[in-house]
Amino acid sequence: MIHVIALITAKPGQRAALLEEFRKIIPAVHAEQGCIEYGPAIDAAGSPDSFGDDTFVVVEKWESPEALKAHSIASHMKAYGERTRDLIAGRAIHVLTPA
Repeated sequence: MIHVIALITAKPGQRAALLEEFRKIIPAVHAEQGCIEYGPAIDAAGSPDSFGDDTFVVVEKWESPEALKAHSIASHMKAYGERTRDLIAGRAIHVLTPA
């Protein structure tokens, strides 16, 4: 199994718009071969360590590196990237294996 933690930072004030676009692709991603988990999360109220108001985290689990690779080149992901290009300030993607 492969775990992915993706930190997505929107341009100031654009997180809600970016999350709206992100939520549109969730059903297509869940239908992908090898997808175990895929969803966004934001800081819980009162969290002592915060990613901030412009960032959300995508928590992903994939059956294999091959499934993750196929996800990264899926047509719906390419379309999402094109639609959100002007909303994203930065991203950091961490691919992990169970310890």
